[in-house]
Amino acid sequence: MTEMTFMVRFYAIGTKGRIMHRIGFLLTDGFQVMTLATQSVFEYANLVVGETAYCIDNYSIGGGPVVSSMGMTVDTRAATTRVTVDTWVVAGVGDPLEQPTPQPVLEFIRKAAARARRTVSICTGAFVLAEAGLLEDRRATTHWAYARDMQRRHPGIKVEDDRIYIIDGPIWTSAGMTAGLDLALALVEKDLGAEIARSVAHKLVMHQRRSGGQSQHSELLDMAPKSDRIQIALDYARKHLNQPLTVEELAETAHLSPRQFSRVFTAETGLSPAKAIENLRLEAARLMIEQSRHPLDTVARETGFRDRRHMREAFVRGFGVPPQAVRREART
Repeated sequence: MTEMTFMVRFYAIGTKGRIMHRIGFLLTDGFQVMTLATQSVFEYANLVVGETAYCIDNYSIGGGPVVSSMGMTVDTRAATTRVTVDTWVVAGVGDPLEQPTPQPVLEFIRKAAARARRTVSICTGAFVLAEAGLLEDRRATTHWAYARDMQRRHPGIKVEDDRIYIIDGPIWTSAGMTAGLDLALALVEKDLGAEIARSVAHKLVMHQRRSGGQSQHSELLDMAPKSDRIQIALDYARKHLNQPLTVEELAETAHLSPRQFSRVFTAETGLSPAKAIENLRLEAARLMIEQSRHPLDTVARETGFRDRRHMREAFVRGFGVPPQAVRREART
């Protein structure tokens, strides 16, 4: 198929000469209602450019009403091979392990993916793509709570459970819930440019646009201390990462002796104070590297590493790659 034939088949041209992209959301009973939130990204992209850059339709096998995870009903068009869609977005369901994908859905998405420019999954929608064989020998992600199950069921997929979204050729997969918004913004950036994507994010009050390589997890959330004393110490540490942060200093904020603090901290977080602080420094440094152009020496200094070499050692130990690789991936 020539590029011109492809454009005629899938696109229309708007009043300002801009290509109109057709996005089809494939829904099944029990689909996660959060999937529909991603449609706001395309809605606001249309508002930013001042014309219909995206045409959105909801589809299901057979068409008609589909019941969401919240119990509300969404009307859909019938998904057939005659439908011309540029990008298919496959919604996830509440528990993909207990709710197997119907065979007609798998058969349809196999054929539809072969004709579309992109095939996208939101959250556990990746299980649909996996069961259809579309993720074989590819990198993919899904909600962290189900990533190990996906890897066990589909060993031919390289499941990366710590990514917001992953692009592998024409297949895009996202992590859970709000990660779908980040993926949708990435689609807009790919189609319409970074400036329009930034404007859409601003209008949606998404102050932090997350890159695909960014972790699904937050160190502060993962540690989840039980007592206010340890939480206060962690909050203090996060705000003063550019300082040495000794155990004595943190213990003082928690109103505990250093020995008591170390014992309680480890019991509540599962980490020693030193390891927890290193993880917080790593998270802060990674975000700075992904979202700014600061030199690595500056990033190391601002996040409390002794120097750039010390930061590199921590990155290789924590992420398996040096800071330069994280920056290259973010720019890509």
